[in-house]
Amino acid sequence: MKQTILFLFLMAISIPATIAQDREMVEQTLNYYLDGGTNNDFETLEKAFHENATMKYISPEGYKEVNAINFFKGIMKPGPKQNRETRITHLDIMGNAAHARLEIIYKDFAFIDYMNLLKIDGEWKIVSKIFYRDNRK
Repeated sequence: MKQTILFLFLMAISIPATIAQDREMVEQTLNYYLDGGTNNDFETLEKAFHENATMKYISPEGYKEVNAINFFKGIMKPGPKQNRETRITHLDIMGNAAHARLEIIYKDFAFIDYMNLLKIDGEWKIVSKIFYRDNRK
């Protein structure tokens, strides 16, 4: 009986630590994406994504689905820091899966990103992204 109580106690104190650690790791992954984009730093941004991560969105031509890393590699060019605000507005983690909502706010518009992440081999990686461009005019 004492062993059962001790086991339950140890589990109860270790679960919050694991949740907090996973939250920090997920936030770090999301910040690789946000900071890499803000600073036009592809190497930092690339750390956030799984190599097969997809990005899906609606363009003026219709539905698009691309490899996220290849997309950003094709458009990111070294240059001055972008004038934008970024924030993680929602984060939900359950086990080895997570979902986040991000806002990237420019002067005249904002991107609302929805990221799905998985904990793969001990690392949190974005595996899919969908987004909406909000023309705040």
